[in-house]
Amino acid sequence: MNLYLAPVVFSNTQLLDRIMGTLQQTFKTQVDKIFLSIDTDSLYSFERRQYFSTGFIEQSTAQTTNISGKIILVTELDIYVPVLTFLFGEAQLKGKHSIVSVFRLHEEFYSGVTNNELLFARTIKEVYHELGHNFGLIHCHDWDCVMHSSNSIEEVDLKGITYCKNCRTLLNKS
Repeated sequence: MNLYLAPVVFSNTQLLDRIMGTLQQTFKTQVDKIFLSIDTDSLYSFERRQYFSTGFIEQSTAQTTNISGKIILVTELDIYVPVLTFLFGEAQLKGKHSIVSVFRLHEEFYSGVTNNELLFARTIKEVYHELGHNFGLIHCHDWDCVMHSSNSIEEVDLKGITYCKNCRTLLNKS
């Protein structure tokens, strides 16, 4: 099973390379970069000043029918679904597509201070989380598990950076 990272309006190549390396180590599989043609203008909400996350997944799905494996879109754009104010990410449960936005994962968004290590930790947690959904995992009640739901940056920081024993067992079965 291969993993693919698809940067969409994403300029931080250092972060992208670090995510790829970490995913290769964690999942013991090849991680490749792919480039998709996502029409971000069609996903923009002028009222919200954000981009509709499900639209990214829909456009990605249409372009990747010949690709086998999991596809994680990463973007610097602020994303949303109508029922929530914002999202860190979205995934197809038991599907192959997910998206993670780093827009609200940057520490400077909250404090004005740049912290690249914190950005990486937050980003990899959200990538693991959305991939977990792709593999069929649901939200976990264990705060030490990366599958714990995060509705705020504080919750991202509080949850663990790995899968708990139960989620890891379920992940290995899938």
